[in-house]
Amino acid sequence: MTEKPRALVFDWDNTLVDSWLTIHEALVLTFTAMGHEPWTLDETKIRVRHSLRDAFPALFGARWEEARKLYLDHFTAIHLERLVPIAGAIEFLAAAKNAGLYLAVLSNKTGRILRREAEHLGWSDCFACLVGAGDASADKPDPAAMRLALAGSKGEGALPWYIGDTALDMECAARAGCVGVLFGKLDPADSGFEKFPPARHFESFRELGRNLLAGSAPTSSEIP
Repeated sequence: MTEKPRALVFDWDNTLVDSWLTIHEALVLTFTAMGHEPWTLDETKIRVRHSLRDAFPALFGARWEEARKLYLDHFTAIHLERLVPIAGAIEFLAAAKNAGLYLAVLSNKTGRILRREAEHLGWSDCFACLVGAGDASADKPDPAAMRLALAGSKGEGALPWYIGDTALDMECAARAGCVGVLFGKLDPADSGFEKFPPARHFESFRELGRNLLAGSAPTSSEIP
């Protein structure tokens, strides 16, 4: 674990951007329209892990595609105006790119929405690849999604890091042969960490940068 990686793949929601309130609001509207009892915000934070095509059939049965459309309509109506970067994210991305690291995103957010958000923030050029739900033959934690995210990397040196905030992200890293790096605080309610513990853990981009990018901090003119 002393060798630094040449490739970093990031989760998106609540790793690079803060989106819990937007996700929760869209889910509440969807659950209500479908005649289901809405989750609380705490329940949303615990239960939202998988892509819509993986999660909604179990929640809504034969009507899952109807529910997916309701959710996406609600979400896309409000998400850009509420999009907030996690503190220190853009400075870290600029420094990592300046250091010559391969950067990509792998998210269970619908691919077209993921790329729209990155474009809205002016972050598209930070990443070699932005992979969302529906872009690969299967969504994370399936290794096919990670293979697509890493397709443009050279595959040399230390194992790629996958940086995310949930046990599903750590599972994704383990199944794809990457180093699982937990970002933020470990949620004790997420029992998946018992089976898929993180190899590394950083609570902020400042801490991550100190450990990974010492001497690579960008000037203000280099921050996109």
